[in-house]
Amino acid sequence: MHSSSVLSPPNCSLLKRSHRNQIEKLSLAPLKNLRFCGLRNEILAFEFLKLNRCETQRVRNFLMNKIVSASVTENGNAPTSFDYDLVIIGAGVGGHGAALHAVEKGLKTAIIEGDVIGGTCVNRGCVPSKALLAVSGRMRELKNEHHLKALGIQVSGAGYDRQAVADHANNLASKIRNNLTNSLKALGVDILTGVGTITGPQRVKYGKVGFSGSEVTARDIIIATGSVPFVPRGIEVDGKTVITSDHALKLEFVPEWIAIVGSGYIGLEFSDVYTALGSEVTFIEALDQLMPGFDPEISKLAQRILVNPRKIDYHTGVFATKITPAKDGRPVVIELTDAKTKEVKDTLEVDAALIATGRAPFTNGLGLENINVLTQRGFIPVDERMRVVDADGNLVPHLYCIGDANGKMMLAHAASAQGISVVEQVSGRDHVLNHLSIPAACFTHPEISMVGLTEPQAREKAEKEGFEISIAKTSFKANTKALAENEGEGLAKLIYRPDNGEILGVHLFGMHAADLIHEASNAIALGTSIQDIKFAVHAHPTLSEVLDELFKSAKVTSHDHRPLSESVAV
Repeated sequence: MHSSSVLSPPNCSLLKRSHRNQIEKLSLAPLKNLRFCGLRNEILAFEFLKLNRCETQRVRNFLMNKIVSASVTENGNAPTSFDYDLVIIGAGVGGHGAALHAVEKGLKTAIIEGDVIGGTCVNRGCVPSKALLAVSGRMRELKNEHHLKALGIQVSGAGYDRQAVADHANNLASKIRNNLTNSLKALGVDILTGVGTITGPQRVKYGKVGFSGSEVTARDIIIATGSVPFVPRGIEVDGKTVITSDHALKLEFVPEWIAIVGSGYIGLEFSDVYTALGSEVTFIEALDQLMPGFDPEISKLAQRILVNPRKIDYHTGVFATKITPAKDGRPVVIELTDAKTKEVKDTLEVDAALIATGRAPFTNGLGLENINVLTQRGFIPVDERMRVVDADGNLVPHLYCIGDANGKMMLAHAASAQGISVVEQVSGRDHVLNHLSIPAACFTHPEISMVGLTEPQAREKAEKEGFEISIAKTSFKANTKALAENEGEGLAKLIYRPDNGEILGVHLFGMHAADLIHEASNAIALGTSIQDIKFAVHAHPTLSEVLDELFKSAKVTSHDHRPLSESVAV
């Protein structure tokens, strides 16, 4: 078995003062603030000028092992050789992405999973929900006689088979889960079955709860345990008439009238599914407006198209303080309490209730107490490099946390990006992920997507930092491809700095918005200015020209064509 033992430093000699800058080239940012006795002197004992890539990695391994040795007195005994270079606790999208990148970097990798490969996204989240949304999209098209007539199409009444729809979602999840499992096995990643618990520095135990289990050691450990549906107090979930998204994706029945508590991504997507399949929907939202997480202008337009014309009503500014499941012929009873006065305002009786109030980190049982780490509302505290921070504010050597468990950005692709970033770091290349460049999407019909700041967020930042912002907009109604599809409803919005052309945020509502957002996302990630992206060429006629027109409509005072300053991670 491969082991990463402590290596002797190559090319040792006294370090000249002029050589100190070479330390930075090793991407050893974690070493800057070290206070371990004697360690800094050992770092300065290397002659870095003539190190090749292999030697550089050997130096980094040596120094990282020194860090652990220096911290042993506080955190218990750390191993001096390891079973794995990297152990990942959790095989969701984040853990899987990290594992694949680790193999590419030549790291001996194991992944621990106590449930099923794929985590929430594949089994109870974004994958099966897209199967249901695909059905709802087809149903809307087939039922929209006006739309079809405009295209010259005649279709008789459309219907659906509930069980077949449910099977489609389940089969898709199963297929993707098997694909992920096979990819890990094919690349030589060891899949360790059981619940992972950190027992000490660079040590993880795995196995069934209540049994002794097995222990492995790793040079680096990534926590990627994800999240579970958040259910507020006073709500009784029975999995049949009062459900979470986990239950809803099974589509065991389609209620005539369903209340959806929460109007964010999850609630909005399920309203699209249920109304397409014939249900009436009532939103219950604690804040004063629907879709509070979106840019206000996009929310307003989305409400006009996704809510008002459909069999949807809503209550805003109220909490669902008590929900009782249907029983013995009685309906689901929902007690609504005014969010400001805290007084009971109304009572609803519906056939079912879906709790879509967000998600909570799944971090119990990880053994965090063994390494002096305290969660914050269940989230594991990390720095901008996803390194875990202990209760005293110190970094825990060789321990990282990605995805929903750290709460930075609760999206599957954000978890994967964080995992890749961590693997870059443990492989010797410093990397900080810019979360403002990570896009998000809501797969309604039409879709909503966004990246960067909303307009209120951008105005707050501009006021604080002393710069101006400008807004540019374009409509899908001006796009040839959208008009050919008779799908002209939609808006593209750009928030930017007119002084230097920095893109602060892009928000889309319209056909295939979830696919279109990535041009803006990549521009933010690469620091591309509007002055430069205006020269990008888009095929005609395509929906991508919506963004082409958007960027071209922006008015920038500076005409310099140079990369913007590095993006700041959040």
